[in-house]
Amino acid sequence: MAGNLGPRSTHSNSITSNTTKQQQPATLAKRLLFPHLSPGSDLPPLFASPTCSPELNAEAYDFLALALRAFVNTWWTKITRYDKELLPEITIVLTTVLRTLETRLLSTDFSLFMFSVAPALITQHYRDYRHAASKASTSYAMGGAIPLPHLFHQLQPHVAISPEGKIDEEYFRQAFDHVLRSCLPPQDYTPEAERYIVREIILKVLVKDVIPRVTQPWFIQRTILDLLGPSLDAESDKPPNVSPPSHTHHAHFSFHSLLVFLLSAVQSISGMGLALVQTYKQTLSTIKLVNHSTRPTVNQRRASEPWRKARPAPISPMRNARSISPPLSSYASAASSTLSLHADIPQPNPQRSSSHYAREPLTMISELFTMHERFATSAVMHTLCMICAATTPLMDRLLTHLLYTRILCSSSILFVLRLSKHTLFPNGYPGPPPIDPTPEEQIIIHQQLVRRLREQVPAFLAPVFLGSSPERTVEEMIRPLGDAACNAHLAVFIMDALLLSVFPEMGVEGSAGNADVDVAERLDDDGIQDWAPRLSRTSTSAMTL
Repeated sequence: MAGNLGPRSTHSNSITSNTTKQQQPATLAKRLLFPHLSPGSDLPPLFASPTCSPELNAEAYDFLALALRAFVNTWWTKITRYDKELLPEITIVLTTVLRTLETRLLSTDFSLFMFSVAPALITQHYRDYRHAASKASTSYAMGGAIPLPHLFHQLQPHVAISPEGKIDEEYFRQAFDHVLRSCLPPQDYTPEAERYIVREIILKVLVKDVIPRVTQPWFIQRTILDLLGPSLDAESDKPPNVSPPSHTHHAHFSFHSLLVFLLSAVQSISGMGLALVQTYKQTLSTIKLVNHSTRPTVNQRRASEPWRKARPAPISPMRNARSISPPLSSYASAASSTLSLHADIPQPNPQRSSSHYAREPLTMISELFTMHERFATSAVMHTLCMICAATTPLMDRLLTHLLYTRILCSSSILFVLRLSKHTLFPNGYPGPPPIDPTPEEQIIIHQQLVRRLREQVPAFLAPVFLGSSPERTVEEMIRPLGDAACNAHLAVFIMDALLLSVFPEMGVEGSAGNADVDVAERLDDDGIQDWAPRLSRTSTSAMTL
């Protein structure tokens, strides 16, 4: 009797769990994207990597369901209320695209983009803006008849953007079409309906919504303010604590003050010692971790990662019913074929032993704060450049380690995904368009940013690092980001560089053999080479469509 209780209890528990699972309401992703799944079944994995967390998979499906309901289902239900297969078909296409993009992203070394390409583009943006601003009221601009954006466009011409900052949608439409052609198998790329819908959704989100907004000067300034955190004005506005007058004897007061001072000094010294010990231990552990765990190359990761044999993509029953040829009836084979569509991705140059990742960020910081114009800051930056040049292998490994453990990690991706979902769909549907601040509010944001940046530098160091007029130096740092048309040029160049990093076959190669090359460093307009040490010089690729 007792021996039969165990199996019955286990069987009853499994039945109870299955019943509870089936009684749970179906999620939005399951109702819209997988209507043929049973209520108790789990969603198929969206990503090919088996190490992807279920939480990230659920959040990605939720975001995808919200986007399709907002941008596709609203007009599709007006055409027909009975066809429920369009969203599942788009989901299958997007799943294939995401898995191929996942393969591409994991095969791309973003250290070059983050530490060389992007800082070089920002540095050149500042130089060209200041050069164009210096010509704004001269005979070069016909006495001020030519506006600043036109002068800037002459220094940074691009076929995808006009001098007024208007982005050509057809340029990015063709670029995204190439991305879809690279990510989709032929049988899914050939039908135009689903491909056009996916392409236009991506085009609308990036070109019409994201880029025009993030290039606004007030948006950039408010983003920097949010990153800097709250100001200390709230604490300064508090009334100071006025201690009541002491009527004790002078000897008693002196002894009490001396005792408090000694105890405070001991506490401060002990806290400082603990902080130094903790910093020393953390530094040693980081150096050991960096020296013993370098990021594997593309070939090593392809040979070591078993998930290259991709998981099967989710299968739509209606898709199988409409399949013509038997080999195409299983979408798993199609998903596996997309991972090998472009196996000839250019490999990184093995002859480059070091990339000097710290050079371009230091050059960017120097250009932002005009440090080359002051002797003290110029000496400090030269010293930092020499130290980084002497420790180039360690700095390259350290920066790459920090990039892939602090920025490009699963927790950061999950945070960005949740933030995007709550921002774009606050109540499950697209919220009302945010109201742009008035010109008066934009001036207030600008003044707050100048004050907050000025507060970041201690008062005794401000004359040394910011010059005789710290406010003027901070204003000079913010001014090159004060024109939306010029910022749009920077956004387009960064978008091109990102596409070339992930899809190097889109570029026209220069003298280098692949896209994994150093950024070409141009000379200043006066013919004087930049003061920062230059250790290599190669040419870059340009994107063609």
